[in-house]
Amino acid sequence: MKIKSVLLGSVALATALNAQNLIQDALDAGLVPIPSDPKALTRAINEASPDAEKYPTTMAAYELGKRLYFDPRLSKSGIISCNTCHNLGLGGADGVPASTGHKWTPNPHHVNAPTVYNSVFNSVQFWDGRAAHLAAQAAGPMTAMPEMASTPELVEQRLKSIPAYVSEFKAAFNSDVSFELVTTAIGIFERTLVTPSRFDKFLEGDEAALSGAEKKGLKTFIDKGCATCHNGINLGGTLQPFEVAGKYEFANLGDFKGDANGLVKAPTLRNIELTAPYFHNGAVWSLKDAVKMMGSVQLGIEINDKEATDIVTFLNSLTGKMPKVEYPSFPASTEKTPKPELDY
Repeated sequence: MKIKSVLLGSVALATALNAQNLIQDALDAGLVPIPSDPKALTRAINEASPDAEKYPTTMAAYELGKRLYFDPRLSKSGIISCNTCHNLGLGGADGVPASTGHKWTPNPHHVNAPTVYNSVFNSVQFWDGRAAHLAAQAAGPMTAMPEMASTPELVEQRLKSIPAYVSEFKAAFNSDVSFELVTTAIGIFERTLVTPSRFDKFLEGDEAALSGAEKKGLKTFIDKGCATCHNGINLGGTLQPFEVAGKYEFANLGDFKGDANGLVKAPTLRNIELTAPYFHNGAVWSLKDAVKMMGSVQLGIEINDKEATDIVTFLNSLTGKMPKVEYPSFPASTEKTPKPELDY
């Protein structure tokens, strides 16, 4: 009986040491946890937000930004909101290969809508990285003809015609309504859409936060080199070269080729099980297939079925706790509010 206890104790010690080694390996690979400490989390969010010093996250700015995020009147038609393509109930995306916008127009470049969750931790926004932060990103879809098809002038006219919104801008920014502050408020709301997961607890030292299968998948993820591009606090979100080692099978679906240097934003892997289809053009629906494809396209290796299954098991541990966001009520339009333009 004593021998059995000693053996079991030795196994437990070895397991603990292996978990500690894996945590260190993950940290050495550049993986960073979302901090569990509220002050540290606030600091991380502010450090990732270039406009945070000028426009801090206040409750008034958050509530205004949330209302604007969901308000379809920011679109020309009055029926499309930020949440249409970045649906907070669908993992912060829309679940289709390429988004559909004004007049039922499909995205002309066949680009998949990235998740808005944890997007504050991306070093750049959009697949080609053309926006440096969330407020800059918010302006893009709002004024793109195949998306919300609005203009800064129309957005301002609609909001200025609604007394409650005028008051909210005064409360949040001590300022009149402006398009810049519209996008700023939306960005402030989006800063808060952070989803810590069990993986973060594991990286912070809770060895029991991941199952044995998830730990095995994490080790495979690291050993195969996946963390080369999918690292940092967001396991992605930085511009990276694409088709490093092989040709992407669906490269000709859409005309997106990355930025001027051919670089493409590596998507965050957080909540990845919720955000199919995958890749910049939404061509792959199976996460397992996407993992295997990344092996050949980016790493020049074959990831077999078993290894891909292990990695997917780990990736599913990145599904985090969603912040509670209550769908807002909107203030009434007035006779001065510009009417919807559906362009039938």
